[in-house]
Amino acid sequence: MGTQNYNNHRKFYPPHHFIYLPVLLILEVLGVYKIFKDPEYQTMWILFSIVIFLMFYLALMLRQHYALGLQNRLVRLEFKQRYFELFNKRSDEVEEKLNFGQIAALRFTYDEEFKELLDKALKGNVSGDQIKKSIKKWKPDHHRI
Repeated sequence: MGTQNYNNHRKFYPPHHFIYLPVLLILEVLGVYKIFKDPEYQTMWILFSIVIFLMFYLALMLRQHYALGLQNRLVRLEFKQRYFELFNKRSDEVEEKLNFGQIAALRFTYDEEFKELLDKALKGNVSGDQIKKSIKKWKPDHHRI
C-alpha cells in the first residue's frame, strides 16, 4: 500500500461504490426516461422508478448508519486508550471539549504530534479538517470501513 496522507485517506468499497450504486443510478435514469417515452406502461415505470429510488436510498442510508456508527464508537474508544497511554489519565474531561471531527482527525497523528495538535484543538477550537491538514507525518489507517 502507498503512503497515506490527507489527499488519499478516504476509502471506497468497489462493489458498492462502483458497481451496485452506479447500476441503480442507471436503472433510475432509465425508469424516469421511460415514464415520459412509454405512455402505455407509464404506471409500471413510475412504480419501477420508485422501487429503484428506495433501493438506492436504503443502500446509502443503511451503509452509512451501521458502518459509520460503529466506526465512530471505535474511534472514540481508540482516543480514550491513546490518551490514557500518553498521559496516564482518563480522557473524559478532555473528550467533552472536543467534537467528533477533531477526535477523528487526531487518529492520523503519531504520538509526538498528537500532543501538540490536541493542545491546539483544546485551546484554539481548530476543526478536524484543519487538524488533518496540519499533520506533518501522517499515520495511516488502512483498517477503516
